[in-house]
Amino acid sequence: MSLTQHFRVEEFTCKCGCVAPPEVLQRILPLARALEVLRAEVRAPVQVISGYRCVAHNRKVGGAVNSRHTWGDAVDLQVNGWGGKDLRALVERLIAAKRMPNGGLGTYAKKPLTLHYDLRAIAARWHH
Repeated sequence: MSLTQHFRVEEFTCKCGCVAPPEVLQRILPLARALEVLRAEVRAPVQVISGYRCVAHNRKVGGAVNSRHTWGDAVDLQVNGWGGKDLRALVERLIAAKRMPNGGLGTYAKKPLTLHYDLRAIAARWHH
């Protein structure tokens, strides 16, 4: 099911195959809208590596106990041709310009580097 022009709900659902609760599905739409802004800037597809995770799957993959992924308003992503530092800097600029909502922004040293973005109510920044 389409959420926005370039994102489908299936990209954000838990990898374990469970059905997300309705309140989680409501949080995914604003996240997809924010990612449309990023996609327009990078002029390339944004690959959702991980979106919503049920508590059991989040535990299985080693996610934080209170991970925003379990709320449904977080995504780990990559963009082909973009390094993690450059992608993070771009998201920071889009947030500063109020084109994307502020929230959580973190990088994970996977190969290639993965960017985490979420819509929490406060700004949070980290590197792993």
